[in-house]
Amino acid sequence: MARIEASRFVLAVRDLKVSTDYYVSALGFTKDPIDAPGWSFLTRDSIRLMLGECPDEKPASELENHSYFAYWNIDDADVLYQEFLSSGAILTSRPQNKPWGLREFGLRTPDGHRITCGQVL
Repeated sequence: MARIEASRFVLAVRDLKVSTDYYVSALGFTKDPIDAPGWSFLTRDSIRLMLGECPDEKPASELENHSYFAYWNIDDADVLYQEFLSSGAILTSRPQNKPWGLREFGLRTPDGHRITCGQVL
């Protein structure tokens, strides 16, 4: 059977510069050396993103529960939360132990895409 080796999340964003700056400065991503008009290709650890500029599309913030796009499994919820807090990320909840055995916190992007980060307890 063929193997899937990697993936990228593809997200529509209204302002490519604002979103790219947020992922780089607040969430610690780096820009990949790919140049394509209207796109940003970003990486942090094993997470890879493609941000496509769609200024006339409905922002994710108006999609209610459909605005969740990722669950990031992490190794230290408190350390990553503090990193994001100090870098100006838009945090929606503090780290909390959940009954399903994970320590989780939430964040969102300028467009309203929501992300949950979770550490196995």
